[in-house]
Amino acid sequence: MKWIIASDLHGSAAWCRRLLDAFQDEQAERLLLLGDLLYHGPRNPFPDDYDTPAVTAMLNSVSDRLLCVRGNCDSEVDQMVLSFPMMAEYAFLSVDGLNIFAAHGHNYGPENPPPLKKGDYLLCGHFHLPICEDRGTYTYLNPGSLALPKDGTPHSYIVVENGALTWKDLVAGVPFEPMK
Repeated sequence: MKWIIASDLHGSAAWCRRLLDAFQDEQAERLLLLGDLLYHGPRNPFPDDYDTPAVTAMLNSVSDRLLCVRGNCDSEVDQMVLSFPMMAEYAFLSVDGLNIFAAHGHNYGPENPPPLKKGDYLLCGHFHLPICEDRGTYTYLNPGSLALPKDGTPHSYIVVENGALTWKDLVAGVPFEPMK
């Protein structure tokens, strides 16, 4: 099964369109979003093409293939307009033999991980940086940010297929090496 994992849309219709185009082009079965879907947040600038009604409509159109966790910028009022659940603080998934604890990163993250077994993956957004880092007992993964990447990193997402993780540049459509 092929999954796309992404985070931090922050209400950008332009980056949501690009993500859904990549989702279609990749022919993935599932799209996992790690929160901060609609609101830009008080510390962030407005992203390109900030249009929460458009993002809502686009995400609702693929609701049967979405799995989401709640970000620190997501609220109960957001859930009222979305046709898929997005209020869970975390999800524990087994994808292609990978045991993944998925959260946004503000409550459970690399500095405050949940109890994990050796070989587990902690998957978070929130920090807007693409990362794959061995933390000794687990591996910390971050797809980076779709709308507001930091430190010159690309707008990015992760593809999970056959147990392999690949970070991809959303603009160029090419794989790249995440930060270690």
